[in-house]
Amino acid sequence: MEILHVSAECYPAAKVGGLGDVVGALPKYQYQAGAIAKVVMPAYRTPFRENGQHQFELVHQGGLWLGHDWYHFNVWKESANTLGFDLYQVDIPGLLDTAGVYGYFNDTERFLAFQVAVLDWLNEWQHLPDVIHCHDHHTGLIPFLVQYGYKYKRLKDTATVVTIHNAQYQGQFGWNKLYLIPSFDLWKSGMLDWNGAINPLAAAIKCCWRFNTVSPSYMEELFSNANGLEALLSTERMKAGGILNGIDDKVWNPAKDAMIPARYSQKDVAKGKLANKQALCEAFGLSPELPLFVFIGRLVGDKGADLLPEIIGRALADHPGQLNFLVLGSGDAHIEWMLQQTRASANEHFNVYIGYNETLSHQLYAGADYLLMPSRVEPCGLNQMYAMRYGTIPIVRTTGGLIDTVTDFGDEGGTGIRFFHASAGDVLHAIGRALELSATKTKFSKIRKAAMQQDHSWDKAAQQYIDLYTSLK
Repeated sequence: MEILHVSAECYPAAKVGGLGDVVGALPKYQYQAGAIAKVVMPAYRTPFRENGQHQFELVHQGGLWLGHDWYHFNVWKESANTLGFDLYQVDIPGLLDTAGVYGYFNDTERFLAFQVAVLDWLNEWQHLPDVIHCHDHHTGLIPFLVQYGYKYKRLKDTATVVTIHNAQYQGQFGWNKLYLIPSFDLWKSGMLDWNGAINPLAAAIKCCWRFNTVSPSYMEELFSNANGLEALLSTERMKAGGILNGIDDKVWNPAKDAMIPARYSQKDVAKGKLANKQALCEAFGLSPELPLFVFIGRLVGDKGADLLPEIIGRALADHPGQLNFLVLGSGDAHIEWMLQQTRASANEHFNVYIGYNETLSHQLYAGADYLLMPSRVEPCGLNQMYAMRYGTIPIVRTTGGLIDTVTDFGDEGGTGIRFFHASAGDVLHAIGRALELSATKTKFSKIRKAAMQQDHSWDKAAQQYIDLYTSLK
């Protein structure tokens, strides 16, 4: 079985969030399970492509019309197979040759051109993959074009699967840009429409053979809260499913992680985490004697990051001299500014690193006692799985994939702390429970050990996807 994953991100070539981690790991484990899994993504000007450490060979050249503009494109293959699967990158000068992934004024044109280039390239294959697996709205028009695009009739019988990593982002654009889409049966224009706009995610749900979310609980949540797609999802329920993401336990392994100062396993977790905590606290001017709470991720409302300044300020006031906070992330400029202001008044008990730093994220998981995830929306969440792998206890809101992966320590087999509302009050109550847990060394060690014993590897999820593909035959 051959699967072509189409995605805007793939770690380590380009990563903004969990999408990159998933697409960088799932194909590798599918390959190990016996499938031929490949990934095609845009050729951004990221260090992966520019630092000279990876060799690429040209496998296809072509050109495409995007409305009235003509673009040349190249498809490059990473020669050494360093990711454990074939990685292809689509290079479109003038559109995809950017340092970043998202946030450009012409993102609609950039990702539409990417999808057209992928399909034009596929049209030239001597054989076809068994499945085209599309990830999020950036690739959402592919199932529509495969079904109704005039020049893609050869692809019509190729199965399309769509994974929704976050339904809040749908890629909508106005009908005034319809001319950018390659010629198709105009009688099928309704397949593109949702609430008066062209909606790539909605089109993907309508036209794909199957779709899934990245956790079972998130799939259930979307039927009642999907940023306007609730009715559509209910109509297409028979095609829906939820498959919980895994984590790459070869990369996220405290016993072998080259990014952390001190490696450790379950047998010496207390000693190992203390050594990492001491190094981390020394770097950021914090006391290693106190419980360390961290936040790692995008500083946006979906992640509850706007609550952090109030949470940190009130926690330090309610528990003076009893805990430390460290935040790693970037995103909303106002949230970044508020955290900087909080830092200025928090003395030696809080620090913040604004930006993306893969190495530092590993060090935070290894050195922290608790991970905060006050998410308003969390389709799956990988951070809590990374944290548990490193013996850091997650403090999470009861939503989405956090429900499927974290059990409150008050229940049998507890691995973390859960709360119900994305509010400062609920998080502060959870922090109070965490401080009480830290004061009970035996119970704290038991919860940490249970967290480290959780198996969230990709093997099970990779097989579930393969089973899904097989069911389409």
